[in-house]
Amino acid sequence: MAGTLIHGKAPALRYALLVMEDPSPFKPHFFDRQDESPDPLFYVEPRLLVHIDDAAIAAASALYGELFPRRGAILDLMSSWRSHLPESLRPSRVAGLGLNAEEMRQNPQLTEHVLHDLNADPRLPYGDAEFDAAVVTVSIQYLTRPIEVFRDVGRVLRPGAPFVVTYSNRAFWTKAVRIWQALDDAERAGLIATYFRHAGGFEGIEMRDCTPSSATYTDPLYAVWARTRTD
Repeated sequence: MAGTLIHGKAPALRYALLVMEDPSPFKPHFFDRQDESPDPLFYVEPRLLVHIDDAAIAAASALYGELFPRRGAILDLMSSWRSHLPESLRPSRVAGLGLNAEEMRQNPQLTEHVLHDLNADPRLPYGDAEFDAAVVTVSIQYLTRPIEVFRDVGRVLRPGAPFVVTYSNRAFWTKAVRIWQALDDAERAGLIATYFRHAGGFEGIEMRDCTPSSATYTDPLYAVWARTRTD
């Protein structure tokens, strides 16, 4: 596995990866949440705010510009009112999938959007090989059926397409799954890598600490990504 280990926590990350090598590493209660009410109810009111600061947003945008193809079709999963895609990408299509229509209507980068609860139905409402890239921005902690979702993301991506997951240390904690809350930032990278491995169909898992260098405080930003198989 390539990539920069997060904050020098190599032992913790290696331990997380070793523990998760088991063919069935997850127990159902790992994905329990304090608030088990239907997610569409939680997100019924639009939240027109960003969840990371400007420096972390710029770091996410730079990473997407590095990994996503120009003029491609991009799937923005768990979408909101901002997608943080760099203007240089000039995508041909940006499809938003989320839980609040008003948030997505106010997203200037989306060319289309659909309401869809991935925790209720991990099957994506798209055809096979429709997209050149997919992204989840600082929302992966809310998925209760991540391996099923990752597997279906692989279905809708074209061969060799990147699926990028970025995360920070913020969350609506009552909706974040138990396993996410039990891990530190380095171990969370290992968790996401495990989602990729157990979903199948992906290769070249990488991880990076994208936290901006600054003399003042900035929100941390980490990324894990892989590409769909080409064979």
